[in-house]
Amino acid sequence: MWRIYAILSAFFAALTAIFAKVGIQGVNSDLATAIRTTIILLLTWGIVLFGHKAEGITTITWHTWLFLILSGVSTGLSWLFYFKALQLGDVSRVAPIDKLSIVFTILLAFIFLHEKVTLRVLIGSLLISGGVFLML
Repeated sequence: MWRIYAILSAFFAALTAIFAKVGIQGVNSDLATAIRTTIILLLTWGIVLFGHKAEGITTITWHTWLFLILSGVSTGLSWLFYFKALQLGDVSRVAPIDKLSIVFTILLAFIFLHEKVTLRVLIGSLLISGGVFLML
């Protein structure tokens, strides 16, 4: 089931790039990111509240809060830089560079989470990196 969610995530990420490129015309990229973030905030809290999923908020540990906050800060910075890049560059060039996040994620997961990097993952990372540089 996780694969279906991952494919849906990739599909909606692609739509995000297209919609953002069109929607950012003539708008400050930071303002556009703030508007987008507000929509996400409303959407996700609506899902939590209407799905009766907020009960567990009081049981979240400080450790979990810390890493959720760090994740939120990282996401926000990623979006701010992504929208600025979209505003200044072609979506067909910005989006592939953004996908270098896959390579960074594999590297960081190896360093901090001690996840194994197989030969297949290493080759895939090199191909992704090569593809990005080729598209530049």
